[in-house]
Amino acid sequence: MRESDTHRSEQTDQENSAVPITGIALDMDGLLFDTEGLYWQVGDTILQRRGHSFCAELQQRMMGRVGLDSIQQMIDFFSLSDSPQTLMDESDELYGEMLRDGLQPMEGLNEWIAFLQQSGLPFGLATSSRRKFVDLIFQSISWRDSLAFELTGDDVVRGKPDPEMYLRAAELLRIDAKYLLVLEDSGNGCAAAVAAGAQTVAVPSQHTREQNFDGAILRANSLRDPRLWELIRGATT
Repeated sequence: MRESDTHRSEQTDQENSAVPITGIALDMDGLLFDTEGLYWQVGDTILQRRGHSFCAELQQRMMGRVGLDSIQQMIDFFSLSDSPQTLMDESDELYGEMLRDGLQPMEGLNEWIAFLQQSGLPFGLATSSRRKFVDLIFQSISWRDSLAFELTGDDVVRGKPDPEMYLRAAELLRIDAKYLLVLEDSGNGCAAAVAAGAQTVAVPSQHTREQNFDGAILRANSLRDPRLWELIRGATT
């Protein structure tokens, strides 16, 4: 890295650290729960039935988009003749069956949530998943009552990378978006948060680590990354 780039990066970090954090928005898929592998299986099953295979490029295009818009990415990618609603219904059936078999939390989730609860900062959910799947995933989650808000793909018109989701999150917390800390695992989600003007932390999963996270103030290794925890400590001292 050139000296000028290093100086600019340090200057950006200083500017970001000077902006207080008064609320937190958490993505769900791939950040809190290991759903991305399930989405891959669903997409691959649907496409195998039509003579194609799911791939990382298509996954990146679909991530963060809501409802039929996400399905349309698949149709356009492979020039499928199916209607978006037909593929959506097929996807819902497959995904629902997989969720009933159990879902694994991401590394460090329980410790991270306990830490947020102790911090006193309000935090909520901002996911592109639809409400019915959020309800299915959270039906046995004890800390759901700690969420200050729940935004799903059903609550927005434009999915990520559009900033609508995170502008809504800031509005629900009654804060300016620049005081909102957003945790995202995908490039589209990161772009949405950055476009909203939020302080954005990327926490890539094994499925997203090659994606673009430009504008993030931190690229964390996991929810256990001490640098991530330090952001919260700095906001509460």
